[in-house]
Amino acid sequence: MDIYARNILDHYQRPRNQGALKDADAVFGEFNRSCGDEVKVYVKIKKGLLEALTFEARGCAISTAAISILSDELIRKSIDEIMKMEVTDIAPYLGIEISPRRQRCAHLGLRAIQGALKQLNTQVSAISV
Repeated sequence: MDIYARNILDHYQRPRNQGALKDADAVFGEFNRSCGDEVKVYVKIKKGLLEALTFEARGCAISTAAISILSDELIRKSIDEIMKMEVTDIAPYLGIEISPRRQRCAHLGLRAIQGALKQLNTQVSAISV
């Protein structure tokens, strides 16, 4: 087993930043209908940057490892930078080629994070009006 596969397995078996974040600015969940994977993310923003990210997940090794890895890698990234990310941007963090069949699994956590940030942006816009 190569180092990248071991990293995926490690994050799947021992996910980082798992659990609810009590003072989250936004919470958002995503569900992958094709396989049943689900993830709920909790985000905290400070000065336009992602300050904290935790999650609750139930799914395959790829979806769980992807959100676990992203929960570390995206801290201190700007909201704009995260909103522009696509599934191809996740591959370097995972260190493996993502097959077309598994792209939805790998992308699930990112979609949840982007959904939370979009929700937060909507709340800020509504307050500003």
